[in-house]
Amino acid sequence: MLNRHVGVVIVGGGPVGMLLAAELAAYGAEVCVVETKERTTDEPRAGTLHARTVQSLARRGYLQPEPGRAGRTGRRSAPFHFAGLPGLSITAPATEPPVLVKCPQADLERRFEGLARSRGATVLRGRRAVAMAEHPDGVEVTIETAGGREQVRADYLVGADGARSTVRTAFSFPEETSRATVSALMGQVRLMDPAALEAGWRRTERGWTAAKFDARGYGRLMTLDCRGPHPDRDSLPTVEELSAEAGRITGRPVPLAEPAYLSRFNDFSRLAGTYRRGRVFLAGDSAHVHFPVGGQGLNTGLLDALNLGWKLGYVLRGTAGKDLLDTYDEERRPAGRRVVDNTRAQLALMRPDPQLDPLRAVMADLLPLPDVAGHLGGMLSAQDTRYGTTGTAHSVWRGRFLPNVALADAEDADLVGLLARGRPVLLMRPGSRPPGPARGWTHVLHPAHADGPLPDAMAETLVIRPDGYVLWTSDDGEDLEEVLRQWFGDAR
Repeated sequence: MLNRHVGVVIVGGGPVGMLLAAELAAYGAEVCVVETKERTTDEPRAGTLHARTVQSLARRGYLQPEPGRAGRTGRRSAPFHFAGLPGLSITAPATEPPVLVKCPQADLERRFEGLARSRGATVLRGRRAVAMAEHPDGVEVTIETAGGREQVRADYLVGADGARSTVRTAFSFPEETSRATVSALMGQVRLMDPAALEAGWRRTERGWTAAKFDARGYGRLMTLDCRGPHPDRDSLPTVEELSAEAGRITGRPVPLAEPAYLSRFNDFSRLAGTYRRGRVFLAGDSAHVHFPVGGQGLNTGLLDALNLGWKLGYVLRGTAGKDLLDTYDEERRPAGRRVVDNTRAQLALMRPDPQLDPLRAVMADLLPLPDVAGHLGGMLSAQDTRYGTTGTAHSVWRGRFLPNVALADAEDADLVGLLARGRPVLLMRPGSRPPGPARGWTHVLHPAHADGPLPDAMAETLVIRPDGYVLWTSDDGEDLEEVLRQWFGDAR
């Protein structure tokens, strides 16, 4: 594999990098993943998949959660919190999978890696990318191995190598940062006195605890100290430190033992000034870092991978418009900005200043209101994401994520199943004929008829991107041929 040319080198083999590798390999691209860890470890990291991530992964065949039923009316909901305050419900259409799915990050990483390998991707574990350079016709990555150094050349390079990304540094990506102002600890431990901690998010005038333990006392504890950042961010915490900090916040002893994992973090935030520089891209924590409230970091990274994957895949296959790759930064950087901003807003509300108590009380009254829940729930779950429109487009559906639709004339029963094939869909009302301009793109578009009226008085015909977002509608005011050429190249 080494000392040869591939389509894409991905530096970083966490869940974001492995998902991207699986996506690219599904499109037939030659992919090489370089990961420093010898194997996936079961450190207790993110474990909540939000609605838009669940919906998107289901459309690409990576999740088979309890399905929604196409044509079903109503909403599904799940309780959540905002800034540690209970009362928020996140909802999704009843046609979709569950609103929240619990899945440990390590399990996702293993699942994506297995699929990537089975589809032909090469995964180089225990290797480190130590030098990178871009050339007019590609990139070159120097990989350090136990036996020395070797090179891989590729058309494109993706940095999915986390907050301390070597790719971001090597190519001098611009960035916006905010300094740390708090200190937090997290541990997978055993609570020796079940009465010492209340479950869930709990605030005192000295900080926050967030605890979840089973009947035997094993579980997870997070503490938040808003007095300032720890003087040594990289120092390893101890179970004694976590116990003392929980005791300080709660005002009573919190005996802990048997630490399986301990970590220290803060609210330092970073947003890359661009997600693309020439042939080099950033995804996941390489592009955006923020305080981990609301479980949004992993979800945002996975949605980065799903957005970039089909676009790189189409470019490498020669079925993409010339500027398709520019849309990755145009679409995903605003989404990253929104997450960075809302996590900073939540942390501001969490600071245990008594003068914020009236504001917290107002928020607690607002959270259950349907309009407020819809807005905040849509933001936290990324269901409010709408990708930019161009030209004279005026359809309310352009750029939005299309809910699941039952199909009448496809092998797959619904849109979720059909999109797993990785092609854009030309979706028509029952009895409608394909518009004339679509004939030039039959090599790309998959035609399908809805089994009944399209929801919400939609147009007669829609083009759905491989990631489930509406690209064009027949009431759009935009010429279909022009749109298809812009996104998928010339007609054939």
